[in-house]
Amino acid sequence: MVMLAAGCGSNSGSAGSGATTATGAGGVKLVAAGKLTTCTHLPYAPFQSNEGGKIVGFDIDMMDLVAKKLGVTQTVVDTPFEGIKSGQDLNTGKCDVAAAGMTIKPERAKVLDFSVPYFNATQALLIKTGSGYSSLESLKGKKLGVQSGTTGKDYVTSKKPADVSVSEFEDLATLQQALATNQIDAAVNDLPVWADYIKKNSGKFEIGVEFNTGEQYGYAVKKGGNPELLKTVDSVITAAKADGRYDTIYLKWFGTKPAS
Repeated sequence: MVMLAAGCGSNSGSAGSGATTATGAGGVKLVAAGKLTTCTHLPYAPFQSNEGGKIVGFDIDMMDLVAKKLGVTQTVVDTPFEGIKSGQDLNTGKCDVAAAGMTIKPERAKVLDFSVPYFNATQALLIKTGSGYSSLESLKGKKLGVQSGTTGKDYVTSKKPADVSVSEFEDLATLQQALATNQIDAAVNDLPVWADYIKKNSGKFEIGVEFNTGEQYGYAVKKGGNPELLKTVDSVITAAKADGRYDTIYLKWFGTKPAS
């Protein structure tokens, strides 16, 4: 079972206190007894989203495997991405692990301990069907949207022509809405996220171009603070890829098996 907790809430002096109050299997430190507390940022389907009051997605299913390994259940905290990638949420004890479709980057690894990579990602340009934009250069004089704090924003900042206007949006939902309502002409974000959005809005949107950035996602724990949990997360990812559970979860959320 996955439960949603308010991003600003706390549980019995654990969340937000920075104190470790419990342990799971193998002596793994946890911020709350009987729970693996996961920080994520909603919505980011198909990795994590709220469907009918329940948090679901690829990352959630993978963290359920970790929780099962520890002999606990998972609880999910929805929190701004900035607090996740900066390490603040983990440092203050808001959660045990961050699972938020997060790219492993050197600057993030300075404040987070990343797991082994679990997903190969790339960026893409989402456009309205038939609009014809096929590159950043084709958007000269147009408005391009990005999500704050993401590698998509970083890519656009480094690659866009000077006469492309860029607007930042706090989360994925507002970025998608901006494109749907013609506030912007195109948007850049991770390809799997756009693929899910296109599937749910058949005929309305398409991929203009993919940008092969060589990114990989990782889960994260507190820097230097939870090596046993990191070891467990790594072992679960490795085992799930070996025994087929990873492929099953991947197929469930992406409609295909991962490339070998």
